[in-house]
Amino acid sequence: MWRDIFNPENLFFRILARGVDLAGLSLLWVLLSIPLVTAGPATAALYYTVVKTFRQGRDDAFSIYLKAFRDNLKQGMLVMLVCIPVAVFFAWGYNVMSNNISTSVGVVMYMAYYVVLLVPAGIFCYLFPMMGRFTFRTGALFRTAFILSIRHLPSTVIIVMLTVEMTVFTIEKWWPLLAAPVLTMFLTSLFLEKIFPKYLSEEEIAVLTDTEEIEDDF
Repeated sequence: MWRDIFNPENLFFRILARGVDLAGLSLLWVLLSIPLVTAGPATAALYYTVVKTFRQGRDDAFSIYLKAFRDNLKQGMLVMLVCIPVAVFFAWGYNVMSNNISTSVGVVMYMAYYVVLLVPAGIFCYLFPMMGRFTFRTGALFRTAFILSIRHLPSTVIIVMLTVEMTVFTIEKWWPLLAAPVLTMFLTSLFLEKIFPKYLSEEEIAVLTDTEEIEDDF
């Protein structure tokens, strides 16, 4: 009886272990994202780890995460050096548009800009999961993220809205930091893990990018 109660494979301890992974990985992601330029590789590693642990059942979550972070650090920082000024530019544009919605023309321009934002936001949402799951050259990574975000536009809209809502909710409160990063990656993976396998054949990958530039990790 006591052996069954304290068996690390029983349901209670498995749930407890997943809870530790949920909070620990979320806080680790926050910590590694503080320099901002490392937020990209931290996100790529988090997506990869969530897929491997929460979806595929592996147990060594933290070692998987740290290895993935190291593997993606160099390219991820380079990608962030591109993404940060682009994000600042679009954020500035959004601020300008939102401050001019007192007129009917301003409202129309605001809504149009809001729709336009879906494209760069969608690219950002694909970039780092792809970096975590595949090996791309940087140019091919951006190119493929753009193509996938357009080709799977309904999923892109859902992923963007999900990410934005989780981000806003987390900013308004503090306690979601204990779970929101991992939950966001998990919910995003429900869409992306159905999209990515469609491009694993040699012929389909060739449509997106040069076949020598990508290596899958499925």
